[in-house]
Amino acid sequence: MLKLGRLDLGAPFFQASLSGYSDYAMRKLAKNYGAPLTFGGVMLDKSVLHPAVLDVPGFKPCEDEHPVGAQLLGKDPEKMAKAAKMLVEVGYDLIDLNFACPAPKVINRQRGGYLLKEPARIMEIYHRVRESVDCPVLMKLRFGYDDSQASRDNFWQIVEQACDAGVDALIVHPRNVLQRFTGSADWGVLAELKRRFPGKTIVGSGDLFDVQTIAERIKTTGVDGVVIARGAVGNPWIFRDLAAVCEGKPLPPPPDLNEQGQVVLKHFELVTELYEPKKAVNYFRKFILAYCKLHPQRRKAQKSLFAAKDRNQFFEAVKQWYGIC
Repeated sequence: MLKLGRLDLGAPFFQASLSGYSDYAMRKLAKNYGAPLTFGGVMLDKSVLHPAVLDVPGFKPCEDEHPVGAQLLGKDPEKMAKAAKMLVEVGYDLIDLNFACPAPKVINRQRGGYLLKEPARIMEIYHRVRESVDCPVLMKLRFGYDDSQASRDNFWQIVEQACDAGVDALIVHPRNVLQRFTGSADWGVLAELKRRFPGKTIVGSGDLFDVQTIAERIKTTGVDGVVIARGAVGNPWIFRDLAAVCEGKPLPPPPDLNEQGQVVLKHFELVTELYEPKKAVNYFRKFILAYCKLHPQRRKAQKSLFAAKDRNQFFEAVKQWYGIC
C-alpha cells in the first residue's frame, strides 16, 4: 500500500488538492467514503504568511480529518519554507510543493508549472522547505513546460535531483503545462518514471474518472498510487469503489437516487457551516453540476437546484428530485 514518508495510507490512492473545491466539506465526505488522505485547496505562500490568516475560517484543519495535507504554491524559497513551517504548526500532516499548476494567472506570476523551466529554483525551494519541517514533503510536477526536448530534459533533471535529495513522493501529471487539460494524459510517462526510479514513491495523476481504468493504470504502470482530482468532485463514491476493486472485491452498486440526494444534502449542510447562507448557495452550484451527472433527468434536476435562492428552497428541490421524504 501507498506510503508517503512515514505516513502509511493503507490504500493506493488519495484525494487531490483542488482550488475552490477541496475545503473541509468535500474532504469530510471523501473521508466518509474511504479516502485515507485529503488535501486542502492550493495555498499561496504569501497568503499563508499574512497576519490575518489564522482568523480565516477553514484555514486550520479540523481534528476529525487527519491525516490532511497542504499543497503550497510560490517561487521564493524563503517564503515557501516559512509558509510550510506555519502550515505544519497549525496541524497539516504533510506538505506538497506545487510545480505543476497550469493556470494562466499562476504562470504569469512565474509560479506553479512555470518553475519547470528553472530546475535549480525548484530544488532550492525543496531543500529550504525540507529543512523547515519535520513531516513528509512531496513534489507535484507536470511532464515539462512544453513539448520541447529541452523541457523534457528539465523534467528528468528535476526528478533525478529530487529523488537523490530524498523527496518522499513525486506526484506527476503526464501532460505538459501548456497542454493544461487538453488531449489525453500520457500514462506511458508514469510507467517510464517508475522503471527509471523503481525505489521511489511515484503517484500518478490525470484523467482518473473511472474506477476500472484507475485500477488498470496502477497495475500496468507500476506506480505506487494515484491521486484523484476532478474525478472526486460530486463523486465521493469513487473512493469506496476504488477501495473495493483494489482489494479484489466486487464493485459496489452505484448509489441510488435516495443515497445521492442524502449526500448532496450532507455536503450542502457542511458547506453552510463554512459560509454565510447566500454565499453557500452560490458556492455550491459548481458541485450541483457534478452531482447531477448521475441523475437520470440531469438537466431538469440541475435547473431546479440552480433556481434555489436559499437553504430551504435548495432542500425542497433536492427532496423533490431525489425522492427524499
